Amino acid sequence: MNYHNRKFRSVSNTENGETSADTIFEYVQEGNILTALYQGGQIVKGHLIGSVDDQGYIDMRYHQVNRKGELMTGKCHSRPEVLSNGKIRLHEIWEWTSGDFSKGNSILEEI
Repeated sequence: MNYHNRKFRSVSNTENGETSADTIFEYVQEGNILTALYQGGQIVKGHLIGSVDDQGYIDMRYHQVNRKGELMTGKCHSRPEVLSNGKIRLHEIWEWTSGDFSKGNSILEEI
């Protein structure tokens, strides 16, 4: 699975997360290395970097600055699902590595 030049939007997130339907992720993939820039909603600017395995699973780390001016960091594991329309849905389990160190779940869908 290749995520290069795909855009995703958050469609659900637990309360302790900062992404929302206003957050747009723009993915770039080179080999098995994935990066993305993202922003919108509570997030002024964010960046992630990760690796993609042969089944499309993503292991990533992210950092972002929110509207409060806080620098937040975390780690995330994403499981892809290919929808009937051919677009990708990502099921994510994440954890803050800053702030309250809480965990959560989110879903991103390709737009």
